[in-house]
Amino acid sequence: MKISEIYQLFTKSNGIVIDSRKLQKNDLFIALKGENFDANTFAQQALDKGALCVIIDNPDYYIDKQTILVEDSLKTLQQLAHFHRKQLNLPIIALTGSNGKTTTKELINTVLSQKYQTKATFGNLNNHIGVPLTLLSFNYKTEIGIVEMGANHQHEIEFLCQIAEPNFGYITNFGKAHLEGFGGFEGVIIGKSELYNYIRSEEFDEEEGRQKQVFINLDDPIQVEKSEGLKQFSFSFKNQNANIFIDSVEINPFVKVRFEEVEIQSNLLGEYNTPNIAAAIAIGKYFKVDTLKIKKAIENYIPTNNRSQIIEKNSNKIILDAYNANPSSMKAAIENFLNLEGKSKMMILGDMFELGKESLNEHKNIISLIENKKDIEVLFVGNDFYSNSISKEHLRFFKSFETLKEYILTKKPVNKEILIKGSRGMALERVLELL
Repeated sequence: MKISEIYQLFTKSNGIVIDSRKLQKNDLFIALKGENFDANTFAQQALDKGALCVIIDNPDYYIDKQTILVEDSLKTLQQLAHFHRKQLNLPIIALTGSNGKTTTKELINTVLSQKYQTKATFGNLNNHIGVPLTLLSFNYKTEIGIVEMGANHQHEIEFLCQIAEPNFGYITNFGKAHLEGFGGFEGVIIGKSELYNYIRSEEFDEEEGRQKQVFINLDDPIQVEKSEGLKQFSFSFKNQNANIFIDSVEINPFVKVRFEEVEIQSNLLGEYNTPNIAAAIAIGKYFKVDTLKIKKAIENYIPTNNRSQIIEKNSNKIILDAYNANPSSMKAAIENFLNLEGKSKMMILGDMFELGKESLNEHKNIISLIENKKDIEVLFVGNDFYSNSISKEHLRFFKSFETLKEYILTKKPVNKEILIKGSRGMALERVLELL
């Protein structure tokens, strides 16, 4: 069956579902395969629950005329998403980067939704499955689409751009994330810059009759270099020639910025969030959202999902930033925490994953940032931090979460300000149950 024919079925359905447990009547079920599952086996279950039809790629599970057999279900999902994108023909903003993608995406969405009907990537569904699902969630009421793109090796962003065909691109930053997959920091730059390369290769949008363009942070020399020659809309904290100049920043502990004589008091922590806020301001201004509505949107945004959340529990005040970590974001979070006012501080830091051969050295570098900060107790957990153990009275190293748990239950922190940060695989939000 041709994609155009499958698309006609899609338009008659309530939407795409890839998890049979979440299926509702009249949904279109696409059976994907993974390392530990094969959704083809749930085709009959999906039909029993009222699916309009099921798309499978294993003939052993063919049922009846409501079953569409394709060569590869994943490729069909991706092709269907691209076909849908072409039918909608709406402006799409793509963003990627090493740190801050999801927070920036949420800020952009909340700002643009003050004026437009927007749809954005849900959570962090930003890979070769998540991007197609995001595109397929857009409809004819959607006026601007916002698509987050994640990657852990080269050519991923290039591939996602071919599916989404963005009109606008923004790269938050180039940091030390997924070094193993990218083959080092230079590989990160090459991989993330694939968004710029796509905009450059498709610079004139024939269907919309306008140039594709990028949003850039003029204070980031890599962004400036890699986006050279592209149509740009810029922001800066230093360069008054930028399209949007942020003339004042205060952090205590939340970020407050000022531009065009308007102050915006955010609920976001740390200097590392200032470019995320500035990007949302710049994109809002580009799309002619009223300045006071931009202020309202940013001031009302409260981070969730373990991203720089402020939590007060018993006598402790906790900064929970346990969604993810890499050397760049870990360093930024530590430096911000060190600069915050507070007499009794503690850090609980977990291993950073996907760093390859650089892992031990990068963990050692993080330890060196705080090995002489004797007034702060630091609890490190994970194999790589443990392998770099040093003998300092204020530093403690735990190979596993269980040994960390035993220590915390024995010596419960009282009246502390605590930073919790680590990679997703460490699941350090579990610490909250112990405090």
